[in-house]
Amino acid sequence: MLPFINEFKPHPELSVILQSTNLIRLIYEQKTLILAMVSLFIFGLVNFDLAGSNPILLENWVKLGSKKVNFKVDKDVITVGAQEGGFVSLKIVVTDGSLNMHRMIVHYGNGTNEPIELRNNFTKDSGSRIIDLKGKKRIITKIVFWYDTKNMTDNKANVTVFGKL
Repeated sequence: MLPFINEFKPHPELSVILQSTNLIRLIYEQKTLILAMVSLFIFGLVNFDLAGSNPILLENWVKLGSKKVNFKVDKDVITVGAQEGGFVSLKIVVTDGSLNMHRMIVHYGNGTNEPIELRNNFTKDSGSRIIDLKGKKRIITKIVFWYDTKNMTDNKANVTVFGKL
C-alpha cells in the first residue's frame, strides 16, 4: 500500500468552492421553483382564448356549448338553459378549421330573441369580438347560428360559445 494515499487531504479552498457551487445550485433551483409557481398562479387566473384577442377570465365566463360544423351551408343550435345563469356578453371561438359565420340569433328565457349579424370569416383558432347583449343579465335558452365552410378548409371547424355572467 502506498503511504501517501492515506495522507491525502483536500485543499481548504476546494472545500469553499464546493460549498459555493452547492449554494449557487440551491438558489437557482429555488428561483426556478418560484418562477414556476408564479406562472401557474397567473395562468390559473387568466385563460387566454385561442384567438389571442381577449383574455377570458375564468371566474366571469362560462362555456355555453360547442358544435362541430359540416362542409356546407348549415345551421346549428346550441341549447343553453336557465341553469347556466344570466349573461351580459357572448364570445365565439373557432378551432380546428375555418368557416364563414353569417348570423346568429340568441333566444332568451322570456320568449324574445336578438338577431346578431356577424358576417365574419373565422380562420382556424380565431375568435369574435365580445358581443354585448341588449338589456341586463339575460337568461339564454338557445343560440342558433348560420355558417358555411365553402372554399375555407379541409378540416371541420369546432364552434364554441362562451357567455359572460
